[in-house]
Amino acid sequence: MKNNLIWILIFFLPLRLLAQSTQEKEINQQLQTWVSINSVTKFTDHWAVIGDFHIRRNDFVADPSFYFIRGGFSYIPNSTISLTAGYAHMWLAPSNPDWSTFAGENRIYQQAQLNTKVGNVSILQRLRNEQRWQEKIVDDKPSGDWRFTNRIRYLMSFTFSVFNNKSWPKMVLSDEILLHFGEEVVYNTFDQNRFFIGIKKTINPKWSYDFGYMNVYQQKYSGYQYDMNHTIRLFFYLNTSIRKKTPSAIENSGDE
Repeated sequence: MKNNLIWILIFFLPLRLLAQSTQEKEINQQLQTWVSINSVTKFTDHWAVIGDFHIRRNDFVADPSFYFIRGGFSYIPNSTISLTAGYAHMWLAPSNPDWSTFAGENRIYQQAQLNTKVGNVSILQRLRNEQRWQEKIVDDKPSGDWRFTNRIRYLMSFTFSVFNNKSWPKMVLSDEILLHFGEEVVYNTFDQNRFFIGIKKTINPKWSYDFGYMNVYQQKYSGYQYDMNHTIRLFFYLNTSIRKKTPSAIENSGDE
């Protein structure tokens, strides 16, 4: 257990130092709520369809931030590895309070996920690559122009079995760093970092959820402006099968 904690600290420390190194920048503090449902449905021994739906709101729940849907197909060669590709769409609320037009985003993605276990700690690692076409809004109207970026994301999540009673919640600690590239990405190759701490609870063999605090630290295209989003996160997970056999235990870690 001691070695596991040392490993976790080594992983998270550089990410925390990255955030601290930009404290002199212009940082906008926000309170958000993020709710989603994330599903994996196996239809053969090695193939599954995935589907997510997300809602994030600002000022706790007062104002919209975005709505997001994602679909795709997963190839699952064994109980620890999954490979997924698919399409997603986002409706992003305007940052200007006087505007009402949502910006669209079309997204194609590919990802590889690895689930392992060391002692009583389950470790999820996910590498995702996204091609994003983001709509530009000018004077509260669609401009017809789109910004293209390619974004790479790496997530590492640790789930601890704190209690001997399996019906009690487990502790979750995770961090994801996101980097993006493109012609218009000049000052902010670092896109954002997402740190999460909370609990994970199994409701029944198909349903589970995690609940806790997520810190989303995001750099704007200007390079000197940042959002520090203090986010209350509640994600539901549905793992099911349309086969006769019981589905394999592939852990889902869905987010926007």
